[in-house]
Amino acid sequence: MGRTSVRELVGKPVVVEPAAAKVAAPAKRGRGRAKADAGPIAPALEKCRTGFATFCRVECGLAKASVEAYDRDLRDLLSDLTARGIADAQGFQARELSEHLARLRSEKKLESSSVIRHLATVKVFCRWLIVAGKRVDNPAEYLDRPTQWKRLPGVLSPKQMVQLVQAPLAAMREGQAEAEPAGDRRGTRGGVPEGGLHLRDWAMLELMYACGLRASEVAGLTLTALHPTLSVVVVTGKGNKQRLVPIGKPAQAAVREYLDKCRPALVRGMGKTPAPDKSRGRLLLSRTGRPLERVAVWQLVRKNAALAGLGRVHPHMLRHSFATHLLCGGADLRVVQELLGHADIATTQIYTHVDAGRLRDVQRKFHPRP
Repeated sequence: MGRTSVRELVGKPVVVEPAAAKVAAPAKRGRGRAKADAGPIAPALEKCRTGFATFCRVECGLAKASVEAYDRDLRDLLSDLTARGIADAQGFQARELSEHLARLRSEKKLESSSVIRHLATVKVFCRWLIVAGKRVDNPAEYLDRPTQWKRLPGVLSPKQMVQLVQAPLAAMREGQAEAEPAGDRRGTRGGVPEGGLHLRDWAMLELMYACGLRASEVAGLTLTALHPTLSVVVVTGKGNKQRLVPIGKPAQAAVREYLDKCRPALVRGMGKTPAPDKSRGRLLLSRTGRPLERVAVWQLVRKNAALAGLGRVHPHMLRHSFATHLLCGGADLRVVQELLGHADIATTQIYTHVDAGRLRDVQRKFHPRP
């Protein structure tokens, strides 16, 4: 089978993200996430599940998080079908699929956005069954998606963003305890200078805001991705797609401080003799010298936001703020799309609705009776 994209299977763009990513840290289960403890799956359906996961990973080149999201939704579907006595890919029709989606709302209390994500998985899976020769018809062809109101993304004001990115430095000056992920308290700081982890957090926050990075993207940055002479960073996004993003002087200064005063000590370790390098070439490291994980980025953003007195802030708010502030400053929508790595400009257009002042200006300029 030739290389096929998920978009080609479905016939339009489909974005599948971890359900809780937009509203809560990954370490906690949000209201929109289905339970992971799905029931048993019939052997023939289980074979389809593993085959589809391989297709998503190898043929489509989807990111690990996207493959896991598809697989999680598919487990829910196939275990539900198995519980109803369906043992193979030919045993279900549109009615069974529709009833499954209805149960997600009525029994599991999922929100419309999560049901839509499940529906996207069902549609792609059914198309794959045809491509793989396991069915000749598509039972999901006429399934309707539930109505969903678009929510405007939450953003921070420029003043609040300054408070957030400066929070680690303020904490360092005041001698406050360094923020650390809940699962990263093994051992002591050792050779890391006092306030060193504050420098790491400062660099992380500056990069996220300066470049509009997702939590997974900033966690995955490598040393070789930075090009200070060109003032750009190579970002690897969803589907392992790469993009060049300019990096401003404040972010460059923060990264230099971290690289000079903190990262070498994290790599070296706590003992008198240098420890084996566990960094795998990543830029941001935990206090144990291992690469900083996506969940840790969530926790560090929220802890530093609390230090800044900003309440509940999640990493994607920095990305939302990056895009919104660019558009408020007059940036072209297409340019913002490229910087964010959006495949569809419709995804980027949501930010034009956040800037009420810009909307008022357009209305005054073009409406016949402003």
